[in-house]
Amino acid sequence: MGKSAADRHAELRTWLGGVAELAEAVTSAGSVRSLLDLVAKTACRLMGYDFCAVLLPDSRREVLAIQGACGLSPTYIAGVNAQHPVRIGSGHPGEAPSSRAFRTGRAVALSDISAETDYAWGGVADEQGYRSIIAVPLTTSGSCLGTLTCYRAEVHRFSEDEQELLTTLANQAAIAIETARLRERERRTIGELRQLNDSLREQHALLRRTGDIHRQLTEVALRGEGVDGVARALAALLGRPVLFEDPYGSPLAAAGPDGAVPCDRFDGIEHIATLRQSITDDPAAGTVEVGAGAAGRPWVTSPVVLDKDVVARMWIPCESTELGPLGRRAIEHAAVVAALEMLRGRTAVEVEWRLRGELLTDLLAQSPAALATIVARAGRLGHDLHRPHAVLVVRADSASEPDQNRRIDAPRQVLSAVHTVASGQSPRPLAARHGDDVVVLWPLDGPAIDGSAQGSAPTRMDVAPGTVAPETVAAADAIRGSVARTAPVTVTVAVSRPCTDLAGYPAAFRTARGMLTLTQLRGGRDRTVELGDLGVHGLLLQLEDPSELLRFADRTLSPILDYDRRRGTRLLHTLRTYLAHELSTTRTAEALFVHPNTVSLRLKRIEDLLDVNVAQPDSLLQLTAALAAADVGGTAHLAQSL
Repeated sequence: MGKSAADRHAELRTWLGGVAELAEAVTSAGSVRSLLDLVAKTACRLMGYDFCAVLLPDSRREVLAIQGACGLSPTYIAGVNAQHPVRIGSGHPGEAPSSRAFRTGRAVALSDISAETDYAWGGVADEQGYRSIIAVPLTTSGSCLGTLTCYRAEVHRFSEDEQELLTTLANQAAIAIETARLRERERRTIGELRQLNDSLREQHALLRRTGDIHRQLTEVALRGEGVDGVARALAALLGRPVLFEDPYGSPLAAAGPDGAVPCDRFDGIEHIATLRQSITDDPAAGTVEVGAGAAGRPWVTSPVVLDKDVVARMWIPCESTELGPLGRRAIEHAAVVAALEMLRGRTAVEVEWRLRGELLTDLLAQSPAALATIVARAGRLGHDLHRPHAVLVVRADSASEPDQNRRIDAPRQVLSAVHTVASGQSPRPLAARHGDDVVVLWPLDGPAIDGSAQGSAPTRMDVAPGTVAPETVAAADAIRGSVARTAPVTVTVAVSRPCTDLAGYPAAFRTARGMLTLTQLRGGRDRTVELGDLGVHGLLLQLEDPSELLRFADRTLSPILDYDRRRGTRLLHTLRTYLAHELSTTRTAEALFVHPNTVSLRLKRIEDLLDVNVAQPDSLLQLTAALAAADVGGTAHLAQSL
């Protein structure tokens, strides 16, 4: 009996409602998985099936897996997907209906699976409780997306009308699935574009802030505020304290977020010395975090590099993660600007040092043309040569264990330390590099002297002629202390007696330099030396013409020197050691690591060569004077005796 018009209208409304529900699901914010479940549910409701499933191929299109279902138990779904996957075959016996429908693009129905000898899913079918199955392809735009597979609990013959109706529903479902996929890809693309847009905005903001950082630090350089200005600007940008040190650990500048901070009051500076030991001065190291100090907090440090050398180092108390990209960029910009400031300062200092060096060279050379203007030139540099001065010669001591990994210009480091001391004096001393030495003209209290080229008669001073002014000894000690604090070397400083006219500087310099040479050759280190400390040598150094002394030393010592050169012996060295150890053969032997009899034999050979008796006072005086003359003369005799 056919259906009435009312029944057909009701059935049509039901179908239209089902299709509308699928269309609405596509436009909603639900996932593709929820749509697949809705497709299975709609098929069950419209077609009166007990169970339905939507099967989709994997990425390699080798198997079909249940992705949406209605009425099927999770156990069945898991069993099919994991243990009995529906493999996409090529028509061999036992191929699943879903595989055949997917492969051929046509509906495949089994009225009674128990009658199918090749059906491989009988076990799970019994557990689920179905007897008949139909699979129709989900086709859209000529492409098969998967299958809609439906089940009945009893044996059922699927008519052609039923298959056609189910195929129509599957086609509508395929359109809905494809549309949902497109919308999901669209949402994903929109999300990625939003993330990209957010990232671009963040990068734009970062670039803008980076530009602000660059502008602020560049303005510091343009205003010439030096490393102090860089420290203040960086501390304000980071909101944290900042400390700049030179390569040897001496503070250069410090600042807090609210302004300048005295270096000696920088919080935690006492712990940096320990942390500094774990840092290698590698210009390419960049910004790194070092372990927590005694205060229990980490530090970030970054080198300031100039001409491939680390010329300073920044210290910021924080973890590197706290800085963020802006903080790290601020540190990088600050390092560049600080390097430029140090280069500018170094250039200005080197020009100043060069002018002072030329002035000192002209003063020591006593060129009449240069001396005519030397007082005026010194005045333009801030030095008053009308005043009496003492000459201080500063020389770096040889390192007992030189660090081969550290390249240093010792005279430059010494000169920098000397200027640190000199800059706090008024009137200001004149300091300049002269060869490998640093020469300082230290002003003394006293009346002005004649500034003419040849000078005048010595002027009366508060310091008695021939004595060393006490303030120069204190100045020498201050210089040694400054070098010890700021450079990896020690120095010995020789102090001359006052120069009361321009003509006296060359002799004072030669005397002080000789004092230095004698002291260091005798093993003296980190000392302040006066003429009185050298005894007879000091008296000999004051002679204007030592040529007669040198001839006396040659006449006296030549037989021993010739013998040592011919035989490869060290008689002169033995004689020096014997005199230095109070004429004791036992102590001399211990110092030379030989037997006392060997010392006695060497002394006998010396007496034979020189025709003297080393036990007689006159002979001892003659030998001592000859050795002192050789020392003061600085001839090859000295080198041979060591």
